[in-house]
Amino acid sequence: MRLRRLRDSWFTELMWVGGQLKIMIKQILALPILSLFLLIANPVASADYQRGVDAALQRDFVTTLREWSPLAEQGGATSQFQLGWLYYEGNGVTQNYETALKWYRLAAEQGYAYAQSALGRMYADGHGVSQDYTRAYMWFSIAASLWDPDAGKQRDLVTNKLTAAQLKAAYRLVHECVQKNFKGC
Repeated sequence: MRLRRLRDSWFTELMWVGGQLKIMIKQILALPILSLFLLIANPVASADYQRGVDAALQRDFVTTLREWSPLAEQGGATSQFQLGWLYYEGNGVTQNYETALKWYRLAAEQGYAYAQSALGRMYADGHGVSQDYTRAYMWFSIAASLWDPDAGKQRDLVTNKLTAAQLKAAYRLVHECVQKNFKGC
């Protein structure tokens, strides 16, 4: 019997056996075993946003942090926003405005309106950043355009603290930030 390998991949082998093309399944159990291993060994796969929510409602912020951190690190905007909240408020962690700013910014760059509002509040209050009503206006305006129901009210409050020149600069910042798809604003 003449045997010749044509192509080798992780799951199959194409072979000529006696003049006929045969597809042979290799390691048929490899995929289920690999999947099980990843679920057990990878904390991101086992992290659960809803478990984090349930823990937060019970004020178990250690569990909340454990559930949301892997999701946030993998780029989940909702989890990034929620981690920002934990650090902003000091729930289950030492209060740290700079770390809150980091997580809020990552979520805001993905278009997460509530994170954009949180950034607006940080700029309006000067928490973790220099107080800057122009930037606060920018973030509140963007969040309002993305349907955060409270952002428009917050923007209007900040507007009263701006001069005409600052308001003009704020309009320009909004336009630039939207053009940059919320990155680096």
